[in-house]
Order: sequence, then structure tokens, then C-alpha cells
Amino acid sequence: MASSATAIPDQKKVGMVSLGCPKNLVDSERILTTLRADGYAMSADYAGADVVLVNTCGFLDSAKEESLEAIGEAIAENGRVIVTGCMGEEAEAIRARFPQVLAVTGAHQYETVIDAVREAAPASQGPYVDLIPQAFADDGGIKLTPRHYSYLKISEGCNHSCAFCIIPSLRGKLASRRIDAVLREAEKLVAAGTRELLVISQDTSAYGVDTRHETRTWKGREVRAHMTDLARELGQLRTPEGATPWVRLHYVYPYPHVDQVIPPMAEGLLTPYLDIPFQHAAPKVLRAMKRPANEARVLERIKSWRAIAPDLTIRSSFVVGFPGETEEDFRYLLDWLEEAQLDRVGGFRFEPVAGAQANALPDHVPDEVKEERYARLMEVTERISAAKLAAKVGRTLPVIIDEVGEPDEDGDIGATARSQADAPEIDGQVFLRNVSPNLKPGDFADARIEDADAHDLYGVAF
Repeated sequence: MASSATAIPDQKKVGMVSLGCPKNLVDSERILTTLRADGYAMSADYAGADVVLVNTCGFLDSAKEESLEAIGEAIAENGRVIVTGCMGEEAEAIRARFPQVLAVTGAHQYETVIDAVREAAPASQGPYVDLIPQAFADDGGIKLTPRHYSYLKISEGCNHSCAFCIIPSLRGKLASRRIDAVLREAEKLVAAGTRELLVISQDTSAYGVDTRHETRTWKGREVRAHMTDLARELGQLRTPEGATPWVRLHYVYPYPHVDQVIPPMAEGLLTPYLDIPFQHAAPKVLRAMKRPANEARVLERIKSWRAIAPDLTIRSSFVVGFPGETEEDFRYLLDWLEEAQLDRVGGFRFEPVAGAQANALPDHVPDEVKEERYARLMEVTERISAAKLAAKVGRTLPVIIDEVGEPDEDGDIGATARSQADAPEIDGQVFLRNVSPNLKPGDFADARIEDADAHDLYGVAF
């Protein structure tokens, strides 16, 4: 009589909803990579998941509401939900609205959220399977971004005490990663197909301050946990084909040592792009925000940076309607922007956040005034952007391909790309016509720019 075969249980599947900033996205990738190594499979929809993770954002009240809506949708569609991320610090509020949630954990509490998943949906497939190492497509772990670009998180937390921000209470004080670990991750990502590294943190310029810029050995040489050493080493990376990957620096506070990363940008070792969170320009408002207020010196430095690297793109964001902001303060900001000629600008209306010091400030700006100032800010920055992009018409620019379309009725193929001035998801795009059928996402190409509007470029690759 033949013996019956042992049935192997199906893999448990985990779904993920990731909200908020790129730093949250990196957290989600890390969680899913660990779960996959534990034997879990990933589910692309609610129906196929044994448990759903919702990685929340808690920076603004509007972001909190979006997070709560996502939790509610996951509960309605699946029922078995674990909440993590920044809003996890408000566990009582979450449980009061959604008592069904299985667990609530805070930001970057990786071990805790992994334990919660293991408890909610044990992954064991039995002794015949559990001892077999799980297969990986590459050494880079799970990615939630396209294969050709990756976020490289260099630290957690922040040492600033900005009046409008609660990040330190959500993510703690600055905690920098070891520089050799960061460089090892970057090297693996590039070897696995990444063509663009986006360096992220809460304060990239402060990298290593908490570790007194400790030194580690990397490829036989001593390197410090310092922004300048990190930038220099990232500039030495090469793709398997020998190309220099784009390295884009985000969340850069304009400390003096930022001057040292401009020459490598001019040399083509780093992408000529700086994301600097200025937030405002009027000295009185910056003091109320508890932000650096030497805006005149910053304007001088911007001019000197552009003299060294003429193609440097500077992106920033500004808050309008901060408590106490007068019409004079706002006009000061507009005048400053006219002189600074920033390439990419995002605007935000001040929004009180529970726990932020700014809530207790006097002279809150009425909502209708915030809206009017926001519209004026966008009008000025859109005009500046349109003029800057129009100046690129006729030039040939390097681009990276994000998406290649299908041939139209004439057989022409279009593609969506980005120039070095365009970070994914937040900046503009370059729309290309008549591209080669051999072109694919992640390829570098040269594009002749034929037209422009206030946000995007249009051209042909060759």
C-alpha cells in the first residue's frame, strides 16, 4: 500500500500599504525583505493577503486622516490589519477608531512589526521547507520602486526642534548608519540594476554628527561618517556597464560643508541637484520657526554654487501662513525667490499638528489669507520654472528612461524620462518621441529638447 504524501501548507501572504515620504518607503522595503526571508510571500491585493500592513504617515493632520482612511479601507477589504509607521505613536487614537486592528507599532520598530506579523499569520510551512534558505531574485531585497532607482537612507531622526515639526517625537534624535554599511548597500543596489541613488534622511548634512563622524575602513581606506566623505565615495560607484550612476542628494541643510559637494557635481561624479528645505526667507518668520535665518548669506552661496556648477538644480519647499506671518514677511519671501531663482519649488499652507510648538504661537493666519498667499507663491514659482525650462529648449540633456510606450498607428514609440533636474515623483518629466524600440527603463540617453512648459520638457532621444 502506497504511503500518502505530506501536504505542504501554502505560504502565508502579506499585503502592504505604504504612505508618506520616501523614508517610509525604505522602511516598508526593509520590513518586506525581512518577511520574505522568513518565508512569507507578498500579495498585490487585499483579497490574497493573510495580513495587511499599513505603514502610516503622521506628519500633518491631513496625512493622519489619509492614514486613517487607509487603515479603514484595509479593515473593510481584508479585516486582518497591522499598523506601523509614524502614526503608530498614536496607538490609542487608532484603536479607538479601529478596535479590530491586530497590532500597532511605531516608526522604524522593525522587530516589533515583524513579531506582530509572525503572531498574526505564522509562516511555517513545516520542517521540510523551513530549513531551506529562501530564494532571492537579487541581493537588493524587496524594492517598492522601479528597478532602476533606489532610495538610500543614511540616518533616522533629527536633532532640530523646528516649531512646526514633530519628527523628533515621532522618529527620535539623529541616529546615523555606519558609513561602510551605507556604502555596501549602495554598491549592491548599483550592481543589481540601480542607475539612480536618492540619498535621504531627515537632515543629510548632519550625517554622522551623533557618532562624532566615526571612521570605518572601506576598500582599504579610512572614511568618515560625514556627508562629504559619503558623497565622495558614492561618486566612485560604477554600473556593471561602467557608467556613473546618478547620485541625488535630498534634505540637505545649507551648512558650510555643503560647499564641498559642488565641485564633484561639476565634474559629473554627483548629480547636480540639491534638495534644500528652506521653508521661508523672512528673518522674523524663520526665527519663529526656529530655523536658520541667514538668508542673505544663502543667496551669496547659491550664486557661488552656480558659478562652479552652472547646471545645478536647487529644489526647495516653503510654508505660507505660519503664525505671525505678515504681508510684509510674505512679500519678503517672494522678493527672495525672485533673486534666488530656485528651479523647483513646492508650497505648503501652514497646518497645525498635534504636539507642535507652533500651535501655541499668537496671530494665526486666517485660512483665506493662507490660500491667497499660496496662490501667489505658486504663480511666482511657476513663472520662474517656465522661464528656466524654456532656456533649455535647443539643448541636449542627459536623461534616464522611466517608461517606454507601445508603438502608435504610425509605429512611433514614445517614452517618459527625467533629466538630472528631475527627482522621481516630485519634479517634472521629459516626454520623448520617436525613441528606439531597444530603449528600456533605466537606460541613459541624450535628448534634444524641442519644447517646454512650466513643469516638463519635450524632445527626441538619440
